Amino acid sequence: MPRIKKAEELIKQSDKPNPSITRLSKQPQLVKGMKDVLPHDQIYWEHIRSIVKKIGDDYLFMRIDTPIVEHLNVYTAGLGKQTDIVEKEMYSFTDQGGDNLALRPEFTAGIARAYIEHGMVSLPQPVKLYAFGPLFRHEKPQEGRYRQHTQWNCEVIGEGKPVVDAQLILLGYKLLTSLHIKPIVQVNSIGCRSCRIAYRESLVEYYRARRASLCDDCKRRLNKNVLRLLDCKVETCQSLISKAPPIVDSLCDACRDHFIAVLECLDELEIPYQPNPHLVRGLDYYTRTVFEFYAVMNTNESDVQSARMAALGGGGRYDDLIEMFGGLSTPAAGFGIGIERVVMKLKELEKASGTKLIPRRAEPEIFVAQLGEQPKRRAMVLYEDLLREGFTVAAEFAKDSLKAQLEIANKCNATLTIILGQKELLDGSIIIRNMGGGEQEVIDIKKLIPTLRKKLHGEQQKGG
Repeated sequence: MPRIKKAEELIKQSDKPNPSITRLSKQPQLVKGMKDVLPHDQIYWEHIRSIVKKIGDDYLFMRIDTPIVEHLNVYTAGLGKQTDIVEKEMYSFTDQGGDNLALRPEFTAGIARAYIEHGMVSLPQPVKLYAFGPLFRHEKPQEGRYRQHTQWNCEVIGEGKPVVDAQLILLGYKLLTSLHIKPIVQVNSIGCRSCRIAYRESLVEYYRARRASLCDDCKRRLNKNVLRLLDCKVETCQSLISKAPPIVDSLCDACRDHFIAVLECLDELEIPYQPNPHLVRGLDYYTRTVFEFYAVMNTNESDVQSARMAALGGGGRYDDLIEMFGGLSTPAAGFGIGIERVVMKLKELEKASGTKLIPRRAEPEIFVAQLGEQPKRRAMVLYEDLLREGFTVAAEFAKDSLKAQLEIANKCNATLTIILGQKELLDGSIIIRNMGGGEQEVIDIKKLIPTLRKKLHGEQQKGG
């Protein structure tokens, strides 16, 4: 009786706050615009990463991981001071040493910096690189768009032929189709620095006549970076874009020939695309080909132009960036696809079709259950033996109750459960339970592996 009373007192004391622990005044919560990728969602991410790696291997791309923190001027110089990323979205700060730094808002500028800094110009050209990781932009949080988001990037540095642009589009297309997403590409050419001079003049003339209808940002950019007006997302400015002069009318012969060659490659590859004469992308380093990937929402829609679509990523050519960073004149192209948006699209498709589009983790063939401390230790060794033999196995050694363990075995859909108790340990035997019918048999533990193989193989034959 005194022992029970003492135990009850200890339980009551454990419910009271520990005075030695400093508690937060408010329960911690996610930072606005951030997202936890919970265990039940990891299956999508793991599957996408496996496809990304296979595409990289198939097309001889090497993985590169650049740091999350770069010097601020990597982005202000490369992306352009009048871009939304630099003006509004970049997480920048001054560190304790007085350096102006920024969290990585995109991959290409950092990869270009690494290409120069590590002397990759001495490697056989072109250098093909891919990256997969987090980016940071202080955007307005919305569905599929987070302030920390993940992207897959592919870059080809050191080759200017149009076939490179087409192959990069092919890689993004392959990822999406591998995930059962029906993609379409919007594509345009924004020319080179030379042929853009005349286009800028015609664009300025068009927008000056409509200045009163522009948002404040576009009014400011009109005299600084007029191409940014074609990338404005404000509704009043969007209505003006469709009637703006198309850049393809101002392309020089070399840029026009390059663009036609890209489209011919896409035709040959049978990749569906839509020419978009006003597509410019939102960064200053782009030249010539630019493109964006979309997912057609209504898969029964025969006219893809009228289907409701959601952008998943994009890219283009950036032939001047390496030279801008102090390297040699080096043509390059690349693209990025947002993984959160792809996962969101996958879930939408699964819900609409009622089928699982991503392969799930294999259910365990065998659940290992035990009763007693000594059998538990022996069962832990047995678990490792089964893994080495190639079986898919599950267990919950923290549970002592056989009933609780069998409930877990049922939940994880194990085919067989092997049970080791004190009696079995002394006898050198083990119980095998069929979780489908509930039949049990006791066998010599030395015959466990061949018996399991026979039972599982026999059940597969019967099921087939």
